[in-house]
Amino acid sequence: MRLWPLLLCLPVCLAGAVFADTCPDAPDHSAGLDDLIAQIQQAESEQEARVISNQMWAFWADAPDEQSQAILDRGMSRREAWDLLGALQDFDRLVEYCPNYAEGYNQRAFVNFLRQDFPAALVDLDRAIALSPRHIAAISGRALTLMGLRRLDEARDAMAEALALNPWLPERGLAAPGGPLAPPGQDL
Repeated sequence: MRLWPLLLCLPVCLAGAVFADTCPDAPDHSAGLDDLIAQIQQAESEQEARVISNQMWAFWADAPDEQSQAILDRGMSRREAWDLLGALQDFDRLVEYCPNYAEGYNQRAFVNFLRQDFPAALVDLDRAIALSPRHIAAISGRALTLMGLRRLDEARDAMAEALALNPWLPERGLAAPGGPLAPPGQDL
């Protein structure tokens, strides 16, 4: 009869084990991001804008918990070392663990962009933007990915959206007169 109480506890214990690997919500940095977007739009120099942009990256790369932060950091280190397959494995794991964390999708998209797998990158960028509509890096990454797919009209629109949020983007030259994403008639 001693086994009976243990059997009653089994479903509760198993449910606890399943929920133990559930990713919490990502930190809400929307108010801080609003402030940084307003600041970068008023920035008077590229150097000033770069400092603000780095603060935005700190928000985007603030993962939901220690486990997801470790996966994100390892994947970014692997990507920086050009271990693209290792990075892709990490970001696949991050997206599986934290399906509502935009940066997991953005980073996986970046790896796929580097691999020139533009269709896969675009899917992840669309998901990142759906989760974080003002993720400037994902929006500009979407413009570059669409450019890689030779969908220039859509790329122009995405770059214009990104530049409206951050006029100091390093990619801004692509939309300048003579650039491939300049308004029609002003492009190459």
